[in-house]
Amino acid sequence: MIYYPNCKINLGLNILNRRLDGFHNLETVFYPVPLTDILEIAPNSDPKASIVRFSTSGIPIPDEGNNLCIRAFELLRTDYPLPATSIHLHKCIPMGAGLGGGSADAAFTLKALNDVYELGIAPTDLENYARKLGSDCAFFIENEPIFATQKGDCFHPTRVDLSGWNLVLVNPNIHVSTAEAYASVDKNPAGRALRRSIEQPVQEWKGRVFNDFEGSVFPLHPDIDLLKDRLYDEGAIYAAMSGSGSTCFGLFEKEIDLSAFSEYFVWQGVL
Repeated sequence: MIYYPNCKINLGLNILNRRLDGFHNLETVFYPVPLTDILEIAPNSDPKASIVRFSTSGIPIPDEGNNLCIRAFELLRTDYPLPATSIHLHKCIPMGAGLGGGSADAAFTLKALNDVYELGIAPTDLENYARKLGSDCAFFIENEPIFATQKGDCFHPTRVDLSGWNLVLVNPNIHVSTAEAYASVDKNPAGRALRRSIEQPVQEWKGRVFNDFEGSVFPLHPDIDLLKDRLYDEGAIYAAMSGSGSTCFGLFEKEIDLSAFSEYFVWQGVL
């Protein structure tokens, strides 16, 4: 069976405080975006096959042997007798880009295995498996806009709806490590009323909806800051960096000419 793991953007991201377990409490809105990888999962009938065969194409993936798709398979196999399986991932979503592509691949692997082998695992239980793989993996199980708190894995309803908006993603091929982004991020324990602000019209987001990682990432990588400014120059109603970077996104009222971003990975589509 073939699946299409999509990416996400963060609409606002506020870092509240550091937790005793070493993670951070935060608040953000995850919003699904129809830029996808391609994932194929099928039983492997070769009697000499290893329990999981993983192959890739598209964007080269480092450290394939530790890929989250394999880890998702091994996680389910601790509780279910999964047979030998072939997993092929065609990678289109940039990696280390703040788009959650790897997390989406892991979550969709869980969902695909549940479908292919008719395991009957409920969505809430799939979310619990996904939480063991990464803080934002669980979002991709239901894959609907959600207000997230704690580590980004505690979900609350939101009325955010960007249907009809034109989204532009621009990735400058700069790798920002999560540790680097967190190292000097300003924490806002009182929060910035993100949940209330994000439900206002998009035209009111600028100056009210923030990604706290911009304060730590932009001084280290000024080219990312310039990307955000360029999106506004091209007419974005709202622009921001997604997650811990380095992708920036802009929300536009109509399709735009992408020639200003020709040197970067760029994607445009209607939400």
